[in-house]
Amino acid sequence: MFERNGRGEIGEGPPAIFDATLYVLVMKGRGEVMRRSREVRAATLRKHLGTGETALVEYAVDDFIARNKLDVVKGSPEYRDLCQRFQRAELEGLARAAERDQGDFTGAPRDPIIVPAAPTSIPGEDILELYDRYTRENAKGITADTLKQGRRDVKLFVDTVGNPPASRIDKKMVREWKALLLDYPVKAAEIAVFKGMTMRQVIEANVKIGKPKITNRTVNRYLTALGAFCDWLVRNDYLDVNPVAGLLQTIDKQKRSTLPFTVEQMNTLFASPLFTGCRNDTDWHLAGNHMIRDHRYWLPLVMLYSGARVAEVAQLLVDDVRQEHDVWIIHISESDDDDKSVKTKGSMRVVPVHPELIRLGFLDFHTDMKGNGAKRLFPEATRNQRGQMAAEFSRDFSRYLKRLGLKEGRGLSLYSFRHGFIDALRRAEFLDEQFGFLVGHTSPTMTGRYGVMPQGTLRQRQEMVEKVRYPGLDLSQLYR
Repeated sequence: MFERNGRGEIGEGPPAIFDATLYVLVMKGRGEVMRRSREVRAATLRKHLGTGETALVEYAVDDFIARNKLDVVKGSPEYRDLCQRFQRAELEGLARAAERDQGDFTGAPRDPIIVPAAPTSIPGEDILELYDRYTRENAKGITADTLKQGRRDVKLFVDTVGNPPASRIDKKMVREWKALLLDYPVKAAEIAVFKGMTMRQVIEANVKIGKPKITNRTVNRYLTALGAFCDWLVRNDYLDVNPVAGLLQTIDKQKRSTLPFTVEQMNTLFASPLFTGCRNDTDWHLAGNHMIRDHRYWLPLVMLYSGARVAEVAQLLVDDVRQEHDVWIIHISESDDDDKSVKTKGSMRVVPVHPELIRLGFLDFHTDMKGNGAKRLFPEATRNQRGQMAAEFSRDFSRYLKRLGLKEGRGLSLYSFRHGFIDALRRAEFLDEQFGFLVGHTSPTMTGRYGVMPQGTLRQRQEMVEKVRYPGLDLSQLYR
């Protein structure tokens, strides 16, 4: 040990044992000061919680709001609530420190506001890496579109619960995620104000914004995607049981979420500016001389007379509309090269072109697109960031129905045309099991495993389609 002597020179100091003793005494005193300081702060925080004072934590709350780009105004009820949460969290931290001062390292948070940290990662058990392996194996033949959507749903789960190892996923995690899903706003990923927010932040912000929440059916879609992946984890010995089992929301199957259009509603719709002439590409609801003839015009009409889903029509290639044995057909299929997909394997099918579509000029439109060298029939119909085809038009079409006074709340949408087509087949006295293959509703049966011929010959399909009628519907203003 060395120190300066009286002349300012460095020389040998007192024995090391004296210096170590002094160090221990100093540090013991310092520890006592810190312990006392924590006690004073805890007492002050408890007092502030009782009186509503927030001065001690405002600097931390302001920094948190700025870093997370939250829409919280200082002094608002939301701001005071956030401050109280910070106070409660700090009190829990101070309580654990006091316990450790006494040699107790077993303490756990008692305030429910504190969420325990997620388990640390285990090599080879990254959830999204395993999901990609699950996708590559795809033992159950799930469509590419469904797997992509499922990965987005599972990623939301991972980001929300803190990316635990796959073997640590338990029912408590899933149950808490489900509770958040029940408060999650519709299409949150597409709403600008929520950009960059976590799931919890989105829900917190939506208390003020008031966007509608997803339905029980959508909650079940998220849970089903996670559940299917967890089934795979069970089969591969990462989990003992599926933690999603038994957590799906009960759905009232008698209550229809989508309704078909009435004939009166369709007459109003097809006589509106979108179909007969509007002001411009943006103002569909205002009458004018601008004629829209892209996917926005044709998707509703093709769905009305084919029963196809929105994405199935929007992704059609020019070559998917062609003549087979003198019958014009629409071939609904999937293809990795052309970014096409179908809901299930049974959704791939051939639907004859309805005579009314021919009268409306659909084949003329097809000829024009082919003559222009187009590969896709509706090139302007694109996928959104979630991979959903024509999702933007689906949303805009619902808004358009509201502007026409045809829609209030849920019920009517582009899918209403598919429902109307199915009702028209029933009016033509076909049974559901007779036309399921025509609308992509086939289910595997023992009989279906034999032979290679698809159900329903082309002539049978043509007969069914030609019997689809909507008595009282007048489209004469759209004829060329």
